Amino acid sequence: MPWKHGYTITDEKSMDDEEVKWPEKQQCAVSIVVDYSVQSGPDGIGPEDVKKDMAEFGARVGIWRLFGLFEKYSLRATFAVPAIMAELYPDNVRAMIKRGHEVAAHGYRHEDVSRLDIEEEKKRLDATTQILEEACAKRPMGWFSLPRQQDRYPGGQLSLNTVDLLIDAGYEYMGNGMADDIPHYWVTDFHSQRNILTLPYYYHFNDLFFLMFPSPGMGSGLENPMTLFQNWRQEFDATYRKGRQFTMIVHPYLIGWGNRLEILENMILHMKGFPAVWNPTGSECARYWKAKYPASSYLKLKESIWKDYPGSIS
Repeated sequence: MPWKHGYTITDEKSMDDEEVKWPEKQQCAVSIVVDYSVQSGPDGIGPEDVKKDMAEFGARVGIWRLFGLFEKYSLRATFAVPAIMAELYPDNVRAMIKRGHEVAAHGYRHEDVSRLDIEEEKKRLDATTQILEEACAKRPMGWFSLPRQQDRYPGGQLSLNTVDLLIDAGYEYMGNGMADDIPHYWVTDFHSQRNILTLPYYYHFNDLFFLMFPSPGMGSGLENPMTLFQNWRQEFDATYRKGRQFTMIVHPYLIGWGNRLEILENMILHMKGFPAVWNPTGSECARYWKAKYPASSYLKLKESIWKDYPGSIS
């Protein structure tokens, strides 16, 4: 549909498969995102959340198992880190950088910013940027709003101001958007074509929705790791054939357990069986895409034919 403020974010039409080209004739892109948050509610991560056994396991055991697995297969990941986690676990965050991974921002406390006014949201965004820059000795280039189990939207909670604030703050990319399965430009103003590059995400490839033991009334009450593995494998196979981008999201406190980690390793082995698979960090992917497909040439917007009327919701 044509771009319309508050309803659509990007082009009416995606790029065809044959138009998508990756560096050095790679067939597809595979991004691994590690969500370094812990289970929390809309207010974000608080003292009680980090005291939970699952949170301790993720910080003390799960994260190091992921480091070892990525090193074993020469993979690099993008770690989406809330500022509070960088303050609580500075050694873990420094290890992410030392091992060649990227640290991106994941909010101040992984809170629901749609409940904040613009001044408070900006204050927290700026604080997040500063805290991560100090922890990593480099400024974060990407921002993620990955969801919690009970968030209203599978892509996480954004306010009407979030993307504009990220642009103002100089962020290079937004880490998770569901408008396409390749990088795409999130537009906040039609006439100026103000935008930020956004990387693809879909919640069916996020371990959170399969390994959290959903409560009665919200799911089976059981974990579903094999369903997650099946989703990962089938989507990767299809993405490889089409030459687009596949993103998988894991949490140290969920994926780090024995059988789950084996499932992740089996998925890595499956992908390693295919030639010409590019494994960029978020910032590497963003830099390449903006150089190869700049918004000035590839962002194509059509004026909306919709008209708003008092009381209209369309």
